[in-house]
Amino acid sequence: MDFLKIVIDTYPIFLKGMLLTFQLTAIAVLIAIVIGLFFAFLKISPVKILQYIADLYIFVVRGTPLIVQIFIFYYGLTSINLPSFWAVALGLAFHNGAYIAEIFRGSIQSVDRGQMEAGRSLGMSMSLTMRRIILPQAFKRALPPLGNQFIIAVKDSSLASFIGMYELFSVATTLGSNNFDYMTYLLVVAIYYLVLVFVFTIIVNIIEKRLAVSD
Repeated sequence: MDFLKIVIDTYPIFLKGMLLTFQLTAIAVLIAIVIGLFFAFLKISPVKILQYIADLYIFVVRGTPLIVQIFIFYYGLTSINLPSFWAVALGLAFHNGAYIAEIFRGSIQSVDRGQMEAGRSLGMSMSLTMRRIILPQAFKRALPPLGNQFIIAVKDSSLASFIGMYELFSVATTLGSNNFDYMTYLLVVAIYYLVLVFVFTIIVNIIEKRLAVSD
């Protein structure tokens, strides 16, 4: 009963933290999709130098911790006075963009080459064929791993607490330090993360079912 009372009493402050976490993740994921699609096109480009640029970006992201990347955006861009929200959002986007690039690359390359040739034979340009024929199929195939990547981004957003953002994890640690009861508030915040992950999962499942109609 004491645990339930704590959940009820702290609901308003945890709700604010959850909304901030959701906003942070949503913006980061949208930017990451753009970044990922851009580097996916570089990866499948026939121009070697563009492939090397994409490979270097993916190598750097995979080879360095996310927290280091966030700190670089926060402390390394102090000359433009980047707010902490955007430092974390860009750090998450930069990090997730590399994995999304590989997801898109694999999905695009999994579409049969004959479909590009068929589009070209109908008089469509390469970019138009890619946009109208290849990408819709690639996005459909990429959706399940993209959903997993979005869920990872939700949990990774907890690193925002290290630069002073009052998101979910920071709320839990602050309340825990005030009451010297970290375990209770960590269990509470775990529930809120589960709710966020559940919401993202439902959204992805709905999109998958909508796209499955064409099957």
